[in-house]
Amino acid sequence: MLDANLKGQLKSYMANITQPIELVASLDDGAKSRELETLLNEIAELSDKVSVVRADDDKRKPSFMIRRTGTDIGVRFAGIPMGHEFTSLVLALLQVGGHPSKAAQELIQQVKDLDGDYAFETYFSLSCQNCPDVVQALNLMSVLNPRISHVAIDGALFQDEVDARKVMAVPTVFLNGEPFGQGRMELEQIVAKIDSGAEARAAEKIRKQEPFEVLVVGGGPAGAAAAIYAARKGIRTGVAAERFGGQVLDTMDIENFISVQRTEGPKFATALEQHVKDYDVEIMNLQKAAKLIPARQEGGYHEVVLENGASLKGRTVILSTGARWRQMGVPGEDEYRNKGVAYCPHCDGPLFKGKRVAVIGGGNSGVEAAIDLAGIVAHVTLIEFDSQLRADAVLQRKLASLPNVKIITSALTTQVHGNGEKVTGLSYKDRNHGTEHDIELEGIFVQIGLVPNTEWLKDAVALSPRGEVEIDARGETSQPGVFAAGDCTTVPYKQIVIACGAGATAALSAFDYLIRLPASEEAAQAA
Repeated sequence: MLDANLKGQLKSYMANITQPIELVASLDDGAKSRELETLLNEIAELSDKVSVVRADDDKRKPSFMIRRTGTDIGVRFAGIPMGHEFTSLVLALLQVGGHPSKAAQELIQQVKDLDGDYAFETYFSLSCQNCPDVVQALNLMSVLNPRISHVAIDGALFQDEVDARKVMAVPTVFLNGEPFGQGRMELEQIVAKIDSGAEARAAEKIRKQEPFEVLVVGGGPAGAAAAIYAARKGIRTGVAAERFGGQVLDTMDIENFISVQRTEGPKFATALEQHVKDYDVEIMNLQKAAKLIPARQEGGYHEVVLENGASLKGRTVILSTGARWRQMGVPGEDEYRNKGVAYCPHCDGPLFKGKRVAVIGGGNSGVEAAIDLAGIVAHVTLIEFDSQLRADAVLQRKLASLPNVKIITSALTTQVHGNGEKVTGLSYKDRNHGTEHDIELEGIFVQIGLVPNTEWLKDAVALSPRGEVEIDARGETSQPGVFAAGDCTTVPYKQIVIACGAGATAALSAFDYLIRLPASEEAAQAA
């Protein structure tokens, strides 16, 4: 199961285990159980503090519990946590084995103080880059608080269970047998969701913040770069982000960021956040902006009102709120979101093994999705609005070589059909002949581009007809002292490397703006 290089790395990590742990296995006679047994024995061979116990006492087989010997502290995996979940396995070994978490002490204490019994179950897929954050957060909670338990379940391995519970997107979390959440969630988000007073405490903390010289709204590549460049100038800098990392968190592979040959979105986002934390920057995560109130006069403070009712002030503001997946906007799409309508083929693709699906969109994202899905599902129908695909030629050639893919161009998707519980098909209109057609299928993956997160900026700064913040070469908006960068702006190419450069430009422009303010005006505003 583990090659020599991986064993060497794992052994070095396991040197941090301070308390003995048991790998309690529940197995049957199947091939996957044999694989898991091999993996557990290989792990145990790497540390004298780890042992394997055969129990066969869990309803899910293969599964295993990592348990601190002589205690009830532990976490359970149903399946074989390789792929993206291998990091979750390593962290679980360390944390159950007594190695402290790097989470903020305030957050750790908040988990320990949770009052109630919480039994979490998370369905994941090994190809999902968003699942590990949820699995790792809930694993840590179960280690910190004895009244919290967690089982991480490989949905592809327990297909009957997935079908019975109508799980059609990962990660999907159940709490005490009831649906709790879907999609990527960090520890802070999960705790806030079950701690009823968390939002009010966060709002009160924000209200006590002094005004910033540079206030960055958004925590993606553009926002992170802006924060770093501003902080390096020695001025008071803050970042308010709905989720630090932004859309990068939903990106599978990154192979075009100069000097980094290949990385994954969540890893890149973690690196961004850590780099920002190396500087004196106030990070306010899980904060969604609701309104921008520009300063009454140049050099005054702009105000950003948050959804929780609190507000932040900055002498300059850098808008870097990014973009989100564009929806089709047809009947049935919202009703069947996460019930067959999906936006991440890497995450949710394995749940549609052996089924018929459609991909909407013929650009690079759509064609890449169709190629990936063709190796998992029974059949893929790619539907493109234009008269021809827009993806790179090399991707089109690969797509055309696949026997279980059908390409339909000049087609407009008009409706998503379902039976009340899940998707059963879609309708599209042939744009050449005006005829309507129906397709029976179980899944629809939407890949039709991005829409900027700028609705909250209406009437505050000038927006393009597409809703993008209009900026000049310096990142300046129509409001003096307000700058913008990244995918939410009129910059022509939506790329990570371009967003980083735009964030740096906006921060340098903000600093230049600040140092050119008349001294008397600054003093008056400070007073």
